[in-house]
Amino acid sequence: MLVKLKKTCKQFVKSRNLLQELVMKGVRLKYRRSYLGIIWSLLEPILMTIVLTIVFGTLLGKKDPTFPLYILCGRLLYSFFSSATKGAAKAVRMHAGMIRKVYVPKYMYPLSSVLSNYVIFLISLVVIVPLCVYCHVAPTWRILLVVIPLFEVFLMAYGVGMILATIDVFFRDIEYLWDVSLMVIMYTSAIFYDANKLLSGPAGWLLCFNPVYGLIANFRNCVYGRPLDIKLLAYGFGFSIVVMVVGHIMFYRRQDEFILYL
Repeated sequence: MLVKLKKTCKQFVKSRNLLQELVMKGVRLKYRRSYLGIIWSLLEPILMTIVLTIVFGTLLGKKDPTFPLYILCGRLLYSFFSSATKGAAKAVRMHAGMIRKVYVPKYMYPLSSVLSNYVIFLISLVVIVPLCVYCHVAPTWRILLVVIPLFEVFLMAYGVGMILATIDVFFRDIEYLWDVSLMVIMYTSAIFYDANKLLSGPAGWLLCFNPVYGLIANFRNCVYGRPLDIKLLAYGFGFSIVVMVVGHIMFYRRQDEFILYL
């Protein structure tokens, strides 16, 4: 076990330049042929927040002046999780030509996809600052704890992405099934509605069962200056570790068969 781990670490060090190139390629391709380029990573969440605030603020009669910030926090984390896992799912298949010609640790492809989306996600976090000013939400020392849910969402996206990448090679319909699953995850993550209303009802277990909701809730807690929810945090990290372990086991056991199906 230790020998395999040591060998994997050596391979990672040797391939780190390729990983960097794959990440940069992913960032560039995201906004290829777009006049605004990376600026869209700032404009898109702002525009979506405006639309969702108008629609759901009107439908739900929300009078809370911080409602736009509430939506933005949820939307940013969910968008990263969605785009990162979908990109990782098809990462191996999209690099079939390279896999046939050059030996590279195959986990580099889903990892680079998650990392490229993570870079774009971190850039988009800048839009939270002006919205905090607009909503009169003053930062507290707890904003420093935001690194915890940000690290957690990366681990979760990578773990889920490894599982999806393995399945996608053999069963490509998983991409469509995952799109449906993401819709369910979105509606049970309290992105544009008050989570307390659902938590107090019979369907409250749906939120607690969804680890993405816990990520979003704790991210909002950091932004709003509230203490972290330890139970949601522990559940989220536990889920992330489990999917990472399962994802790596699945990937390494089946990676030698990938070439037969690509």
